[in-house]
Amino acid sequence: MAMSTGGNAGGPMSEINVTPLVDVMLVLLIIFMITAPLMSHRITVALPTANPKVADSEPVEPMDLAVKADGTMYLSDVEVTEAELKAQFAVAAAKAPQPELQIRADKTTEYKIVKKILGDAKDQGMVHVGFITTGKE
Repeated sequence: MAMSTGGNAGGPMSEINVTPLVDVMLVLLIIFMITAPLMSHRITVALPTANPKVADSEPVEPMDLAVKADGTMYLSDVEVTEAELKAQFAVAAAKAPQPELQIRADKTTEYKIVKKILGDAKDQGMVHVGFITTGKE
C-alpha cells in the first residue's frame, strides 16, 4: 500500500500506486517466458485424403410399418402378423447398413400396441426407429 507522508493530514492523495501494476506486469512476464518456447514447436499432422473415385453406398430403403387402431399392421402396404413382423425385424437387423423402421400409427391407436412393436424391434436388434406423422387436414 502506498502511504502519503507529508504535512497534509487527511487530504486527497495525488500519487499513483504502482505496486499492483508492477505485480501484474511481473506475472505477465513470467507467463510469456514460459509459453514463448512452446510456440516454436511444430507438430506435423497427416490428414487423410478423399478419394473421389469411391462412391458412397446406395441409400437403404426404410421399412414402412403402418398400424391401424384395431392393431392390424401393414409392412410396406402388406398385412403382416406379429410373428412375421418379428422375422422381418430380425432379417433387417442383420443387414449391413441397417434400414430405418418408420412407424405410422393411427391417431386412435393405443400406445401399448406401439410400445409392443418398439419392444419387438429392439429385441430383434433394430436400432434406427422413426415415426411418421401427417399434417393437419
